[in-house]
Amino acid sequence: MHHEELSSPLQRPRYGSIVDDERLSAEEMDERRRQNIAYEYLCHLEEAKRWMEVCLVEELPPTTELEEGLRNGVYLAKLAKFFAPKMVSDKKIYDVEQTRYKKSGLHFRHTDNTVQWLRAMESIGLPKIFYPETTDVYDRKNIPRMIYCIHALSLYLFKLGIAPQIQDLLGKVDFTEEEISNMRKELEKYGIQMPSFSKIGGILANELSVDEAALHAAVIAINEAIEKGIAEQTIVTLRNPNAVLTSVDDSLAQDYQKELWEAKKRKEESAKLKNSFISEEERDAYEELLTQAEIQGTINKINRFIAIEQINAVLREGDPSNTLTALMKPEAQLPTVHPFAAVMYQNELFNLQKQNALNYLAHEELSIAVEMLSAVALLNQALESNDLVSIQNHLRNPSIGFNNLDEEYLERYASTLLSIKTEASSQGQDNLSWNEIQNCIDMVNAEIQEENERDVAIELINKAIDEKNPEKTLESLLLPAAKLRNVNPDNAYHYQDILFNTKSEKRKTDQSQDLLGQEIQAGIDYANLDVVQVNKGAATVSKINQYLENEDKENLLEVLQSSYSEARQMISLHAKDYYQMLFEAKKQKSFGVTTEGSWLKFTLRDIYNYYYNTETGVGTWICPENYGDKLSWLSQCEIKDLIVKMTEGYLLEKLWSSSEDVEDSTPLMVRVKKEFEERKAFLCEHEPAVVKIQAYWKGHKEQKKFAERKKLFADNVSSIIKIQTWYRMMSTKRRYLSRKHYFKQQVEKIVKLQSWIRASKARVDYKTLVNDKNPPLPVLCKFLYLLDQSDLDLQEELERTRLREQVVTKIRANQQLEKDLNLMDIKIGLLVKNRITLQDVISYRKKMNKKTCQELLLSGNEKQGIKSLSKEKRKKLEAYQQLFYLLQTNPTYLAKLIFQMPQNKSTKFMDTVIFTLYNYASNQREEYLLLKLFKTALEEEIESKVDQVQEIVTGNPTVIKMVVSFNRGARGQNSLRQLLAPVVKEIIDDKSLVINTNPVDVYKTWVNQLEMQTGEASKLPYDVTTDQALAHTEVKSKLEASVQNLRRVTDKVLDSIFSSLDLLPYGMRYIAKVLKNSLHKKFPDATEDELLKIIGNLLYYRYMNPAIVAPDGFDIIDMTAGGQIHPDQRRNLGSVAKVLQHAASNKMFEGENDHLSSMNSYLSETYEKFRNFFQEACNVPEPEDKFNIDEYTDMVTVSKPIIYISIEEIINTHSLLLEHQDAIAPEKDDPLNELLEGLGEVPDVESFLGEGAVDPNDPNKENTLNQLLKTEISLSLTSKYDVKGEDIDLKGLMIMTKRLVLDVIRTQTGNSLAEILQTPATPEQELKHSLEMENRAILDSKTPEEMKNNQSMLEDSQLPLEQKKRKIQRNLRILEQNGLVSSENKYQEVVNEIAKDILNQRLYRQNRRAELVKLQQTLNALNSKSAFFEDQINYYDTYIKTCLDNLTRKNTRRSIKLSGKEEASRYKKAKPVKYTAAKLHDKGVLLEIEDLQTNQFKNVVFDIIPTEEVGNFEVRAKFRGVEMEKVHLDIQDLLQMQYEGVAVMKMFDRAKVNVNLLIFLLNRKFYVK
Repeated sequence: MHHEELSSPLQRPRYGSIVDDERLSAEEMDERRRQNIAYEYLCHLEEAKRWMEVCLVEELPPTTELEEGLRNGVYLAKLAKFFAPKMVSDKKIYDVEQTRYKKSGLHFRHTDNTVQWLRAMESIGLPKIFYPETTDVYDRKNIPRMIYCIHALSLYLFKLGIAPQIQDLLGKVDFTEEEISNMRKELEKYGIQMPSFSKIGGILANELSVDEAALHAAVIAINEAIEKGIAEQTIVTLRNPNAVLTSVDDSLAQDYQKELWEAKKRKEESAKLKNSFISEEERDAYEELLTQAEIQGTINKINRFIAIEQINAVLREGDPSNTLTALMKPEAQLPTVHPFAAVMYQNELFNLQKQNALNYLAHEELSIAVEMLSAVALLNQALESNDLVSIQNHLRNPSIGFNNLDEEYLERYASTLLSIKTEASSQGQDNLSWNEIQNCIDMVNAEIQEENERDVAIELINKAIDEKNPEKTLESLLLPAAKLRNVNPDNAYHYQDILFNTKSEKRKTDQSQDLLGQEIQAGIDYANLDVVQVNKGAATVSKINQYLENEDKENLLEVLQSSYSEARQMISLHAKDYYQMLFEAKKQKSFGVTTEGSWLKFTLRDIYNYYYNTETGVGTWICPENYGDKLSWLSQCEIKDLIVKMTEGYLLEKLWSSSEDVEDSTPLMVRVKKEFEERKAFLCEHEPAVVKIQAYWKGHKEQKKFAERKKLFADNVSSIIKIQTWYRMMSTKRRYLSRKHYFKQQVEKIVKLQSWIRASKARVDYKTLVNDKNPPLPVLCKFLYLLDQSDLDLQEELERTRLREQVVTKIRANQQLEKDLNLMDIKIGLLVKNRITLQDVISYRKKMNKKTCQELLLSGNEKQGIKSLSKEKRKKLEAYQQLFYLLQTNPTYLAKLIFQMPQNKSTKFMDTVIFTLYNYASNQREEYLLLKLFKTALEEEIESKVDQVQEIVTGNPTVIKMVVSFNRGARGQNSLRQLLAPVVKEIIDDKSLVINTNPVDVYKTWVNQLEMQTGEASKLPYDVTTDQALAHTEVKSKLEASVQNLRRVTDKVLDSIFSSLDLLPYGMRYIAKVLKNSLHKKFPDATEDELLKIIGNLLYYRYMNPAIVAPDGFDIIDMTAGGQIHPDQRRNLGSVAKVLQHAASNKMFEGENDHLSSMNSYLSETYEKFRNFFQEACNVPEPEDKFNIDEYTDMVTVSKPIIYISIEEIINTHSLLLEHQDAIAPEKDDPLNELLEGLGEVPDVESFLGEGAVDPNDPNKENTLNQLLKTEISLSLTSKYDVKGEDIDLKGLMIMTKRLVLDVIRTQTGNSLAEILQTPATPEQELKHSLEMENRAILDSKTPEEMKNNQSMLEDSQLPLEQKKRKIQRNLRILEQNGLVSSENKYQEVVNEIAKDILNQRLYRQNRRAELVKLQQTLNALNSKSAFFEDQINYYDTYIKTCLDNLTRKNTRRSIKLSGKEEASRYKKAKPVKYTAAKLHDKGVLLEIEDLQTNQFKNVVFDIIPTEEVGNFEVRAKFRGVEMEKVHLDIQDLLQMQYEGVAVMKMFDRAKVNVNLLIFLLNRKFYVK
């Protein structure tokens, strides 16, 4: 920004808000100048604000708040997205909605937005001279610099044609004096010089590249040509390629010249006022010259004008193709035009042109019309394709401009338009015009309006009907909006009755239901029909009675024939009889009538009454006030009944007399025929009765004969019985002998059949036990023997306990041995590489042997359980048993504890304490509990520490790492070995297999082969790039062969993996399932592919991939001591693992691996297989179903859970729990808090073991204590809340009751438990029960202590049978009060629980046997691993012995004794060495000394003095003879640093030393080479 300088005191400032005509002092002028600067800066802020709002289509904060609003960088990042969308997206903008900023202010991540803005400007080429610093924006150090950059960016984008030009608002906006003063104060705070906004154009031109400079020169040449006014010269400059102008038409040269000249003059006039206040140096050339964008804009303007003229001309000609061509010209700058609608464009635009007064369409009119017509064309296209959704979308298009369009009725508009379009197409019309579509919309709106009005009218009708007001009902029925037909005001009352009854019937199904329009119309029609029918009937009755009174026979018969069509034939045949009958009936009815009324009453459908006046011939639906019946006249019903009765008689007579069937289907004839058939059938029914009468006599005679026979039998009863007995006996005996003979012949089949029947009954009983919800007690009793504990069960339990102890011990021993061997390996490696003293290796070897022996001794003698410890500590150990039981069974505590510790500590904690606590999942119970811990911890980690799905892959989640580590251990190693060992061994054994996918390596190998074959140096270069290597055909062919081999071998590995899903450890699969479900729960928007890629990362990349790459490191293959995998074999395995890794993550080969892109299709196919594999891997049952474990498991198992844990691990666990007690057990009443309070402070080793455990006078007391810390003890875990005496909980009471019930039903049987408990036991049953209990006592005496039941259960088992039954009844009453059992179903719940125990016992035995097999396999594998370690130790011993022998023969300068006592001849005789710092610097040993110049190094002297201890040195530093500091060096520490890759170390906290060269120097001066 330029500073305003007033040339004279009378000069008027050009800012509208600061005006002062008075003469000013120097101070006032300086104050006014600062005010002017502030005002000018506010104007620039407003310019930037308005320009950004146009670009972002978003409202920005007010001008005075704009600086603060831009600090978070959100608007700047959005601006970057506007001009560089490929660089910036909404996802990359931090806090894009500014919710974080509005809530808690600026965050350091807001600077990312400003950085993205700067990078976006860099990507489009804006010179960096304009860029502000990030701190200028975020810390508000130089906000004017940012506004200056926005102005430069606007000009640059305008020249690129990306954004509009920024406005010049100087002097055009007003600010209050307060706003200007506040801004002036803010600018003074910055303490910076205001940037010169007026020089932006010139600076930008100076910063242009060579091409842009040429553009600048071309633009100046154009401005000079314009100034000269020669059109031909101007067109030549416009054609200059450097000007980058498009659409220049030579024929329009004069027009260009004229328009450009006028534009230039306008810009010069505009610049005069501004330049009058700016010095010559501060002026921008482009303030008076036309820019490239302005020139291009002018050309476009002229071209557009000419194109519009042409469009108007072709519209008048009427040729649609020419019109379409003119509309599609880019110069016209019109919206998109669709060729298929050319005719419509011509017709509609021509009509629009004729309506214009000037018969001319301007560009704006054409743009609007073409945009609307294009939208109509697309709508017609959608109508032709019958796409309702597309039609509705086009109707919504704001460009189409339809009036009265209601979004709610879009579907109806679309369907109506489709029908109109179909009709128009049938008449040869291609497209619907805009007016036709608008008319359709108006028509639909009118229909909807009519429907709405009718709905209102129908509602009024229903309301009037409910009010039972005929007049109001009639009034509403006559409403035009109701659109009801044939409403007769005379029938208003009948309308009311009909509609009210119809609505009442309808409301029987729906109380709130109203009549619809069609139902009301039907009621009206029905009422009108009633009126017609009743009037007709009344007239007929009146005529008949009148004709009877007048004895007009002919007219009467005529009326009868016309009114009763069914009887017409009979009336004509028997006219006299009909007349006579009616005459007599009327005469009889008139007899005795003296007074009568004039009304006839007609009843329709037993509901509606109609009254007809015989005198006036008028009827009414309302009972008249002077109502009186016409008593002497026959009613309609009476006339009808008489006629029908007489007609039926004649018809029946006709039927009886006719031999043929009478063809007459009238209802009356049908009814007569029915009566005729009934009479005929009646006679037929009496035919059997006649026959019966005829047979009566025969029956009488037979009855008499039967009576005589019966009397004979009665007189000889005894004789008859004897005869019958003898006959029956003989028949039975004959059948028995025959059956017996048959059985003897088929005895083998009978035995098989009996066996099958018994087995079938047993299966049925077992199915009943398993499947029935309530198995019967008699069925249950048949399977009680399954609950008995046999000697085999005890042996298996003891064997399992022994094996578990051995497995845990062997795991821990192997882990320690492996660590020691690794350290030994490193020591020997350092010996070979760096010549460390052999005594150190021998010393460590002896130490390792001694440690191993001590551990073996401890493992043999210290694991005696709690009995091996002092008696007074028994109580505290019991508390620890209860504590570890609670930690083991409640995973929440350990899960929280893991995340309370640092990751390095939590990993060590898992490897030692937690895996020990679960015995390395050596049985199903502990594997189940460990999985529950993993699940709880994983869910906790995902919920609290994972913010994005990919963090599981990119990070290193603690629980995932633990799960993989555990499943690669002893338990899962066997599975991994079975899964991968065969195929990995096949790859390693294939010596001919060569897989090398690195083109450079293949090239170098090929060159080496050529040189070996020819014996001459190759002319090919040795060091080449990948592209250069691939340029050789031989390299390509070898690479293709490697790719083929790679595919073949990878397929084998895949087949092994996919066919061995069941070999994957259940724990890995279950954790994969938990991982997938937990991620899906937290990230519901994550796709299935994303989740499966994460599962693949767990199952393949973390679990399988390392074992494929390094099978020797994961014990996948057997390696001999000292053996190793050849580099070619390891490269083959690495190549296979790389392909599988890409396939599992669906990652293609590209970039550096682009030469393997031919395998991308193979990767895609393999990924689909992996995808199915991962999905199936997650399909596993829950642990409760897998291991058949529930909350009662620990209560019904025979043995208590035992863990083997060191004293150090107990103390560390206790300490960690106390340290993080508030986090893992925040509730005061938490059981963990109670247990920790009971344990008290963390004990040390001596207090834990008791006094006397360590001799106070032992000089190696510290070592002894450290060894005692490693002492392992066995803890039998118990719950503090176990069943004790009478203080029992409901679960324990249920278990105790079940045990008592089992004792009872073994002796006493019955149909239900209630029946057994109520039936007294017999002496025999008591005796049998006592014998059972004695046998059980004998068996319990053989049971080990840890497998025995608790004391209360043993005491209950010794009770007599009746006392047990009474105790059962007491327990059942308590359980029933708590809702666990019910006496109504005879305590069936207890029977059901026992049935579950029987089923679980069978599964328990099966799982135990399977576990024994697995434990034995694991132990064998651990023994093999131990043997391998022993081989390795022997190998090391041999190596060390060889080193000793060689050293004895060759070492003439130094001697070593195996006793550990050295003759320090070498070291004692070795003299100190002295170097200046300059000398060490020249040798490269010393790199630098802080705060000391190199030329001063000569004044620093280092003395390196060997100490008496081998490998230790003392280094003293002197500066100018004055000893400054000294430091001790250990050669082993230096070698360890070299081994770990540390290149530079610090000495004296100031000197930087090269570690490798320092070791070399020490070796050279103090050791033999």
